[in-house]
Amino acid sequence: MIRVSAFTLMCVLGGCATTPPTPEEAAQKCEERAQAAQAPTGGMTVGVNSRTGVSTGIQIGVSADLIRGRDPLEVYQSCVMDMTGEPPIRPARLRAL
Repeated sequence: MIRVSAFTLMCVLGGCATTPPTPEEAAQKCEERAQAAQAPTGGMTVGVNSRTGVSTGIQIGVSADLIRGRDPLEVYQSCVMDMTGEPPIRPARLRAL
């Protein structure tokens, strides 16, 4: 019984290991982080319905990289290196400000 439990535990724990992201996945995720380092992010919602009338909402996000004043290109490059251990496969596609 102990052998079966240990084997089951090893299988479960082995299945939980995450695989590293592909270079393209890392580039996409790191681009989002670099874009957040460019300027605050946010959105606004406006809605109307017959029960409650008008509803509005505003959301503003400020990243730690933006507060620190880090260069978005440096954020992108270091993020990709941290995630994959290799330099980026393509340049970052940043927002035009």
